[in-house]
Amino acid sequence: MKTTITPRVRTLVLLFVAVVGMLFAGAGTASAHAALTGSDPSSGVVVNKAPTQVSLTFSEKVATNNNSLRVLDPKGKRVDVGKPSNISGTTYATQIRSGLPDGTYTVAWQVVSADSHPVGGAFTFSIGSPSKTTVSAAAEQDVGGGLVGGLYGFGRYMSYAGFIVMIGGAAFVLACWQRGAGVRALQRLVVSGWVSLTAATLWLLLLRGSYTTSGKFGDIFDLNLLGQVLQTKTGASLVSRLLLLAAAALFIAVLFGAYDKREDEEKRDLTFGLAIGGGVVAAGLAASWALSEHASTGLQPGIAMPVDVVHLLAVAAWLGGLTALLVSLYRAPADNPVGRAVVQRFSRLAFGSVVALVATGVYQSWRQLGSWSAFTDTGYGQLLLVKIGLVALLVGIASISRRWTARLADTAGTSAAAKAVEEAQASEPEKEHVTASAKTGGSSAASGDSKRAAQLARQQAAVDSTRQKRLRDADPNLFGLRRSVLAEAAVAVVVLAVTTALTATEPGRTEEDAKAAKASSSSSSSSSSGALTLDMSFDTGGTDGKGVIRVDIDPARVGGNEMHVYVQRPNGRAFDVPEVKVAFTLAAKKIGPLPVTPDRITTGHWAANGIQIPMAGDWKISVTVRTSDIDQTTVDKNAQIG
Repeated sequence: MKTTITPRVRTLVLLFVAVVGMLFAGAGTASAHAALTGSDPSSGVVVNKAPTQVSLTFSEKVATNNNSLRVLDPKGKRVDVGKPSNISGTTYATQIRSGLPDGTYTVAWQVVSADSHPVGGAFTFSIGSPSKTTVSAAAEQDVGGGLVGGLYGFGRYMSYAGFIVMIGGAAFVLACWQRGAGVRALQRLVVSGWVSLTAATLWLLLLRGSYTTSGKFGDIFDLNLLGQVLQTKTGASLVSRLLLLAAAALFIAVLFGAYDKREDEEKRDLTFGLAIGGGVVAAGLAASWALSEHASTGLQPGIAMPVDVVHLLAVAAWLGGLTALLVSLYRAPADNPVGRAVVQRFSRLAFGSVVALVATGVYQSWRQLGSWSAFTDTGYGQLLLVKIGLVALLVGIASISRRWTARLADTAGTSAAAKAVEEAQASEPEKEHVTASAKTGGSSAASGDSKRAAQLARQQAAVDSTRQKRLRDADPNLFGLRRSVLAEAAVAVVVLAVTTALTATEPGRTEEDAKAAKASSSSSSSSSSGALTLDMSFDTGGTDGKGVIRVDIDPARVGGNEMHVYVQRPNGRAFDVPEVKVAFTLAAKKIGPLPVTPDRITTGHWAANGIQIPMAGDWKISVTVRTSDIDQTTVDKNAQIG
């Protein structure tokens, strides 16, 4: 829940808005899910002779296996040979058989991005002339979908839910209601969170191999796939989570065992130790997500991972504590009720969590979107808008809960308690009757009438339960608080579902980068007849060192040629680099390298006239680009000239 908005809070909100504006205004490029930024041959291109290999360039490094890159002939037979290899930076290639006939070939790819999510796609190219093909549609794989994808998504939801309930419930006991350690309903809640997270982690570990490869349900129990998963970053993260859950089990045992049995004064010293130990375990569990998903790759991972840990802990403290409060309001015994002080302490804890949630959420949104247009133009941005709306609704309901809390005055509580006592006294004759009957039943039980004794015991339990419920419901303000907290919890369930979907959705930055790369590829393939266009991705290794080079050679024949070199960022914008050099080499005739130093025309555009190509052949065109005083790289590509 959340306190009423004060001038200080309004100032904080305005500061956050200002920070958001500055962050989005100065956004650079980054990616989380891998995106295909280039290929050789390009999508839809028609080449004169069969290439010796097919290469794909991604926005980040990816993990591959034997089936990550498949090349299929028009009849659907594979013509690729061997496992894909990393030939340079983020470019991966697979060799293809020689002597391929003319026709349309399909390239189907499926890899695992650095943030642990599988991505895939397909495109075609033709040798000689296009032909009919029956495999292009089939090659479009439902990456991360199907039955296994659905089960994996459910496992992710349950893991987040278990983490939130376990951490938030324990935090509620330590920070808000230490006497709640003896409430059985709270104990069951926290333990159920631990069981859910443990079971979900094992479930994800089992599903991971099939989820990132074939997507077949039968492959879930493939031990070879499980062995491969254990060697990946995600596998190591899941195993470390299981080890931390063992430490969490010890923490829970102490919290609801030795801690609960201590007197109030003795609990103070143990509370500090439990808070430190529990905080370390909670941060470690949160880090098991941060180290293997969106935060671990892309822009500023060194900052993003700690921010993600704080974000997850804030969510757990707020929503998990809210769940614990709801359980306490409905299930706490009459002799140990949830008082006004407990609700107020949670209100302060929740308010601090919301502040941390907003601060870290602003940073994460900027990092994953990068522009205001991405809010509406990408699936990630649209989901994020839904989440923001739900969180706003949640805060609105929390303000109503805060009003009910303010009405829980001691006088009102005393009056309600007195009324409840009167009502309880009115039911004493019934209770005494049941008790006397129970005693008689006990005598009967001694004589063999055990069924009657059990029935009377159940009646006694029902009377006690009704009496406790009457005591809890006597205060109308407490009744209203329970209803508003229940509404908060219902919205929180939906918020968690949307958050889980966000973690599996391609970030807006990556989606826009992929669109820009496809647009650049389309532009290259539609270049004028007789001219040669080559696209090459580069990474100098320094800060802001990634980009794409486009080389246009016209008319691409023996004799004089005109060359234009365009240097662009991954999002398609012009890249202002200090130096570009080009060299031509015909290895078959031992000619070259023939150096060419183009002139700078404008930002990202270099050109040279009168370039002499002495003979026709398969020329290697090497481009050296320098992005700073010390960061430069050379990329090359072969092309038929003449």
